[in-house]
Amino acid sequence: MLKKMRWRFIGAAMISFSAVILTLLCAINVWNYRNVTNQQDTSLQRLSLFSRTGESFPPGPGDSPFDAGKRFSKEVQYMMRFFSVQYDEDGNLLRVNKDNIASISQEAAEAFSSHVLNGKKTSGYYNGYRFLVKEDANGKTVLFLNSEREIQSVTSLLVLTLTIAFLCLLVVFLLVLLFSKRAIAPYVRNLETQKQFITNAGHELKTPLTAISTSADVLEMEYENDEWVQNIKFQSGKLSKLISNLVTLSRLDEENPFPEKSRFSLSDAAWEISEPFEKLAVAKNLKYEREIENDLSMTGDCASVQQMISILLDNALKYTSENGKIFLKVYSSGKKKSIEVGNTCDTESIPDLSRLFERFYRLDNSRSKATGGTGIGLSIAKATAEAYGGTIKAEKTEDGIVFKIRF
Repeated sequence: MLKKMRWRFIGAAMISFSAVILTLLCAINVWNYRNVTNQQDTSLQRLSLFSRTGESFPPGPGDSPFDAGKRFSKEVQYMMRFFSVQYDEDGNLLRVNKDNIASISQEAAEAFSSHVLNGKKTSGYYNGYRFLVKEDANGKTVLFLNSEREIQSVTSLLVLTLTIAFLCLLVVFLLVLLFSKRAIAPYVRNLETQKQFITNAGHELKTPLTAISTSADVLEMEYENDEWVQNIKFQSGKLSKLISNLVTLSRLDEENPFPEKSRFSLSDAAWEISEPFEKLAVAKNLKYEREIENDLSMTGDCASVQQMISILLDNALKYTSENGKIFLKVYSSGKKKSIEVGNTCDTESIPDLSRLFERFYRLDNSRSKATGGTGIGLSIAKATAEAYGGTIKAEKTEDGIVFKIRF
């Protein structure tokens, strides 16, 4: 349990930190991409002022479209590599202006332009260029601005931030892993104190309970069939069972609840513990079925597994509807072992099956008092299943409920 709690703490811390890191990473890279793209689009918009005139670029002093732009220095226009393809109003090619670029051929420029126009987009990136489609009464002009440096810059920042984020996550994980024991130390101390209290209280209460039970036996010999004596015996027995269950549940919360493990036959253990319930079921006029696969074995504590099966069968026996059915199935599913205990009952009175495993949870208090339940039997079954690294769940069927254990 403590190990699971520690890893939950580590997981919560890492999820929180990862969310912050990913948010920052996305914000930085999205902002950088949009900023670079806006600069490219602004450059293309200003270059489009000269695209239809056929004038040479860069223009003379004072005529540059970049002179009025505070975002650009005067040298920016000399650093640009671009070309344009112009069409008349009927879509016929007029000319290709590639005076300001040397790495593109006439055929390649026309192919680039055709691809862009077929794509129906007015701006975007294509093959290392940022393009812009301008249309007016005289036709269309497709401008391409070389953006290889800008794309490389955006990619480099993305790789850099991803690397930094990964390293930060790794360092934080190691730090959280290192300090997680210290972080959950108060919880561990409280849990140990609680378990120690339950254990001590259990031992201290057993002595007066034994005295009460012995006194009740003596009184029963003198006052036979006295209802008050019978009530004392019933309540003392119920309290003794509750203390025993609390101690068992506290032991199951330990890091290693089964220190002495051995190989045992699960099939034989299931047959042995389920045998007494057959007579009890017959006495209550209930149908009792068992399907236990042969030659099943596992490593663990045989008594704890038998107690888990006994709790589920006892629960089924108490709450099965009149003339109903109880069944037990034990089988292998791959490398896992499965145990199923089901019974017929009214499932409409069970609003939330997950709450059945809560400690001291009861669907019907009056009925629980009549059956002598303590409200923690299913909690012990769940803790036992989880101690073996397994799971337990309750499912509704057409005519009842079934508890499924897999470990």
